[in-house]
Amino acid sequence: MTSNTTPSNTVNVGIVGFGWMGQVHAKALTRVMQHYRDLGAVPRLVAVADPAADGRLDYARDVFGITSTTDDWNALVTRDDIDLVCVAGPNYTHRDVAVAAAKNGKHIWVEKPAGRNLAETVEIADAVAAAGVASAVGFNYRNAPAVELARKLVSSGRIGDVRHVRVQMLGDYCAHPDGALTWRFVRELAGSGVIGDLASHGLDLAQYVVGPVGAVLAEASTFISERPQAAAAASHFSRGGDGPRLPVENEDHVLALLRFTGGARGVLEASRASVGEQNSYAFEVHGSTGALGWDFRRTGELQVCLDQDYQGASWTTHRVGPADGEAGAFQPDTAIPLSFDDLKVVEAKRLLTSIATGRPEGATITDMVATARLVDATLRSDAEQRWVTL
Repeated sequence: MTSNTTPSNTVNVGIVGFGWMGQVHAKALTRVMQHYRDLGAVPRLVAVADPAADGRLDYARDVFGITSTTDDWNALVTRDDIDLVCVAGPNYTHRDVAVAAAKNGKHIWVEKPAGRNLAETVEIADAVAAAGVASAVGFNYRNAPAVELARKLVSSGRIGDVRHVRVQMLGDYCAHPDGALTWRFVRELAGSGVIGDLASHGLDLAQYVVGPVGAVLAEASTFISERPQAAAAASHFSRGGDGPRLPVENEDHVLALLRFTGGARGVLEASRASVGEQNSYAFEVHGSTGALGWDFRRTGELQVCLDQDYQGASWTTHRVGPADGEAGAFQPDTAIPLSFDDLKVVEAKRLLTSIATGRPEGATITDMVATARLVDATLRSDAEQRWVTL
C-alpha cells in the first residue's frame, strides 16, 4: 500500500522560464535521484511560470507532469508550497524573480549572469544572505570531472607555480548577419553581450582552476552592428523577418589580459560570432614544471604534461574514470564522458545537498558576484582603455 503523504525532506520546485534552460533544470531535477539515491533533499516539480505562447506550458504538463502552470511568475514565487525557485528566464528577469523568491523564503537556482549588471547580481546575493536560503548558479562547466581533476592538480602543485593561462569561449550562434535581434542584443534587456554570456563562464573556470584574478585589460568588438527585428518569440538561433534592421547594443567579441593574484598571467577570448566554432570552450594552464588543458568538446579528457624534464616534454591524455569528480555517479567505467545535461544534474545535486545540510556546496551566488565583478571590470576596461584592478 502506498502513502500519499509527502516526505518531510521533499523540496517542492517552481521553475520560472521554461525555454531550453528551464527545461534543462527540469530534466536535471527529474534525474538527480537516479544518480544520487542518498540525497537528504528530494526534489518534486510542482509549478512552472512562463509567458510564452509557444506550447511550453503544455510541454511542462504533458511531459513532466507539472499540473500547476501560469504566465505570472509573481504567483509562483509567493506560493507557500514552493521551497526552491529555478530562475531560468532572460537576463532582465533574473534580479526581480530571484530577489522576490529569496524574500519569500525560497532557495534559488539562478542561471548566469544573474542579472544585467553587477548591481543586480549583488542585489540577488544580498537578498539570499538576508533570507538565509541556499543558492546555486549555472556555472556547469566547472562540474566536469576533468575540470575537477585540473583544479586538484593545480592546487596540489603538480604543475609547479602557475605561469600563464589561456581560456577560450567561442561560438557561432550569432555569426549569421540575418540572425534576429532578440533580447540578447539589447542592453536594457541583456546588459552586456558575450562578456556576460560566455566570458563569464570562462572567467569562472579560470578562477575555479587557478585562483582569483586581480586585474584585467580588455578590448570588446561588435562585428555585426545591425540585425533584423525578431518576429514574435525567437531564440538566439532564429532568423529575423523582413522588417527594419535595428542596432546591436552590446559586444560580439572580447579579448582580455588577466593578472591572477597568485602571479600568473592569462588571456581570455570569447566570441558569439565566430564562423566554424560551436561550443569551443577550453583552457590551458602552464606551470613551472608541467601543464594541462581541457576542451568541452572532449569533455571526458584532460590533456596533461606532468613529471618530465623542462624540455622535450610530451602530452598524454587522461580519460576520465569513476574516481574522477562526480563521474562515478553516472558511469561505471573509464572513457564514458558526461554530457552537458549531466553537468546540470551535478549542479542540482550540489544545490540539494546545500539545502539538506545548510552548508554551501557547488557554485553559489557568492561565486557569481566574484565573476560579475570581473565582468564589470572587463566592461570598464574596454570603455576606459586601461587596466582595471579589482
